[in-house]
Amino acid sequence: MEPVRQVSGRMAPLDRADVDTDQIIPKQFLKRIERTGYGPFLFYDWRAEGDFVLDRPEYQGASVLLAGANFGCGSSREHAPWALRDAGFKAIIAPSFADIFRGNCFKTGLLPVTLPDGQVRHLIDLVSEEPTAAITVDLEAQEVRGDGFAYRFEIDQFARDCLLNGLDEIALVERHASDIDGYESRRVAWLPVVR
Repeated sequence: MEPVRQVSGRMAPLDRADVDTDQIIPKQFLKRIERTGYGPFLFYDWRAEGDFVLDRPEYQGASVLLAGANFGCGSSREHAPWALRDAGFKAIIAPSFADIFRGNCFKTGLLPVTLPDGQVRHLIDLVSEEPTAAITVDLEAQEVRGDGFAYRFEIDQFARDCLLNGLDEIALVERHASDIDGYESRRVAWLPVVR
């Protein structure tokens, strides 16, 4: 996983609350075994209806998604953060996230930022009026900055450290490889060997 320190770029507004993972990536696309290739199917059903906000030219290439409360609710599919990352989003800002979704974001290098309703509304209104508006989501400073504003956010410190250092669950275990090897070399011979 690549380290995440700052995400700078344009925003895209998805001004909807209770966006569940079935809407983010519908079930028919969960047959793949790779972690990539989901981007084209992001919000597939809403895109099929036409005039979906993220399909508008002014929001193409945005790296920060703005959303309503309870983003990522519903089933616990990890494909949802994969699809968002694959579509080019590196951070999501919302008033709240479903817990499992937020955890899956951390594990895939996608930065979920919780801000109060009023601050999220300010960002949605800003980008709706000025589609080229850009912000910086600074994980090191725990701050969302733009022209004339800076909003502080809180984040779980373990998740923050993992993102800053590019550590997923496998990398966390690999940091203890010498201890694991030492244990394996000392265990009794009749126990099964893990390779």
